[in-house]
Amino acid sequence: MSYLSDPVLTVLLCALAYLVGSVLFALPVCRAWHLPDPRAQGSGNPGATNVYRNGGWPPAALTLFLDAAKGWLPVWLAHQADLTILSQAMVALCAVTGHMIPLFYRFKGGKGVATALGAGLALAPATTLLLAAIWALVMWRWKISALASIVAIVSGPIISALIEPDTLPLFGLLAILIVVRHRNNLIRMAQGREPGF
Repeated sequence: MSYLSDPVLTVLLCALAYLVGSVLFALPVCRAWHLPDPRAQGSGNPGATNVYRNGGWPPAALTLFLDAAKGWLPVWLAHQADLTILSQAMVALCAVTGHMIPLFYRFKGGKGVATALGAGLALAPATTLLLAAIWALVMWRWKISALASIVAIVSGPIISALIEPDTLPLFGLLAILIVVRHRNNLIRMAQGREPGF
């Protein structure tokens, strides 16, 4: 059996995922709430955490939902098309990559955590829900979003290997990508300068 059940459809959905992922929803959400551009405020990251720092829970929750939805939708379409797990994982990675290096914003995007959450819920819901629980526990204990995200995503390959092993390569690659995107946060945490909630 072919690893890519429909290569043409896989490529089309990967392209769609990247383009949808390239929409940074934090920007229109902040405009709708008359908030400053999140890329010029706080951590400079166009994501839900920075939107929360600038505008509170309502715009942050909407940003989180939309960024997760753009990860979930293309993977769900790939699943509905009965594509293989490998094809679905490729689509998921393209969505996350779109958020990190977006075509529409000079390839300067965010960390990809919320988009990975949405893609993971579509492809590996059990693993992703456990990772969300880990994120919540770390966040509750230390109140540092970057730390919670790093601990959760690094746990991804271990948990997926145990309960959804077909998705291990996806969670392994996501762990590498997201940790690399958090390199400045890691430096600030080492220096005790990472802001919390």
